[in-house]
Amino acid sequence: METLTLFCTTAMVAFGLYWFICILGSAEQKGKRAVELSGGSISREKVQDKYKQYWSFFRRPKEIEMAEKVPAFVDTFYNLVTDIYEWGWGQSFHFSPSIPGKSHKEATKKHEEMAVDLLRVKPGHRIIDVGCGVGGPMRAIASHSGANVVGITINEYQVKRAQIHNRKAGLESQCDVVCGNFLQMPFPDDSFDGAYSIEATCHAPRLDDVYAEIFRVLKPGSMYVSYEWVTTEKYDSSNAEHVEVIQGIERGDALPGLRKYDQISEIARKVGFQVVKEKDLAKPPAEPWWSRLKMGRIAYWRNHLLVTVLSWIGIAPKGVVDVHEMLFVTADYLTRGGETGIFSPMHMILCRKPAQGVQDQDQDQDQDQSSH
Repeated sequence: METLTLFCTTAMVAFGLYWFICILGSAEQKGKRAVELSGGSISREKVQDKYKQYWSFFRRPKEIEMAEKVPAFVDTFYNLVTDIYEWGWGQSFHFSPSIPGKSHKEATKKHEEMAVDLLRVKPGHRIIDVGCGVGGPMRAIASHSGANVVGITINEYQVKRAQIHNRKAGLESQCDVVCGNFLQMPFPDDSFDGAYSIEATCHAPRLDDVYAEIFRVLKPGSMYVSYEWVTTEKYDSSNAEHVEVIQGIERGDALPGLRKYDQISEIARKVGFQVVKEKDLAKPPAEPWWSRLKMGRIAYWRNHLLVTVLSWIGIAPKGVVDVHEMLFVTADYLTRGGETGIFSPMHMILCRKPAQGVQDQDQDQDQDQSSH
């Protein structure tokens, strides 16, 4: 009898561990599982040290302004967070307005498809995803438009993850991924029929530099659309709470500094673009984009306990617990930014590279102002 009791107890514990780790810890979209959490390209024994180095970057504010240090800083960030993002969020590392009656996955896909629809590309056209992450938007856009998409990300680990997902989706021939800095892209002038960036150029120390590179690689007459992270007209730099929220977002998302909403079109025109349309997609009647972040406390502690257990038994590297906690704190700042209206992750700007110089730019700008 005692043997049977012991067997049943052992079986229940084993099943509980299996459920806790393999079922509860499975990814939202067939990507990473909790048991596969890592530090990207960082070796297991250095994950915690790299996390501490990342955090210390913000204790030296003058270094944030040094453009040459930012790419390595962003690369470290994505080594630390990519697996957690895939596990808990999915393969598209961005926000989208909520759509009543639709899942987060469906709302995300619609948000991505809208971007490529604005480019008016045709099947067979070659477009570039500037800051592609693990390629969730790339695959949705390639499938929707029929275009060939080349993604660029500074993080080598994300390149490998994107290639794996491309193969699983059967899109290897349509989607390509390159490891590189979008401030110095390894592509010839006038080589793409369109370009987009979805919440990626916020990592650039100077938006002028990345916009100039995108302008360079686009064919004359082609379009570029970007969803930018910005502070809105409601942001008050003299309001201590506002400053705390924005700085919290910057620290938790590897941003050298958020730009103001009214700087975006000015910068685009400065590098030569014609601005066709500009609109904050987060404003009403759009449904809140931050609703997805409002994870219940029970759900958070469940996930945090799971990560802690995995780290304690040696499956996840030390430091992953710290990264998970950092992202949870950042989610609170993002939510507060959305609720107060001082921050938007989807200030959309649609631009065109002039087909015949810039002589028609003033006419386009007049048209654009009426579309705001």
